[in-house]
Amino acid sequence: MIEIDNQSFLIMKKIIALVTVSLLLFACGTTKIERQAERTFKGSWTLNNVTYPNSDGFVDVTLFQDASANCFRNSQWNFISNNNKGTYTLSGANCNEGTRNFIWAVQEENADSGLYDFTLKPINDGENARKINTGFRLNLVSLSETNMVWEQTVSYEGQPFIIRMNFSKSNY
Repeated sequence: MIEIDNQSFLIMKKIIALVTVSLLLFACGTTKIERQAERTFKGSWTLNNVTYPNSDGFVDVTLFQDASANCFRNSQWNFISNNNKGTYTLSGANCNEGTRNFIWAVQEENADSGLYDFTLKPINDGENARKINTGFRLNLVSLSETNMVWEQTVSYEGQPFIIRMNFSKSNY
C-alpha cells in the first residue's frame, strides 16, 4: 500500500484541478481562424449599402430592431477586437440619429452554409451584456482587410429573405 502524506495529497489535487481548468479554458476558446477574423474586424468600417439579393421589388426593412435600412446606408461602425465591443452611428433625414453600442463575436462555422456566423447584441450604456438575451445572428459571407459582407436571412411571407450588408474599411 502506498502512503501519501496530507501535504503531497493537497499538492496533487491542486495540480489536477489546474490541469482540468486549463483544458476546459482551452477547449472553450475561439479557434485560430475566429481570432484572425476578429482581428480583421478591428477598426472603423462604413456600411456602404444594403441589398436584397432574392427580391425584385421595393423593400424597406428595419435592421437590428433599430431603424430603416436607408438609415444604415453610409453608417459608421467601429469594432474593438480585444473586448468585442463596438458602436455604429446613424445619420440622415428621417432617422433617429446617434451612436449605438453593441457586443459582437465571430462564431463557429455554420455546417449548412460553410460560412462563419457573426453575432451582434445591441446594448445600452452601462448595461451588462450577459443579462441581455436577444441579439442577431448573421453570416459572415466575406472578410478581407478592406471589405466585409454580412447576410441575414429572415422570414418574409413564409419564405427565406436575405438582407446583404456591404462594408468597406474606413481606416487601415
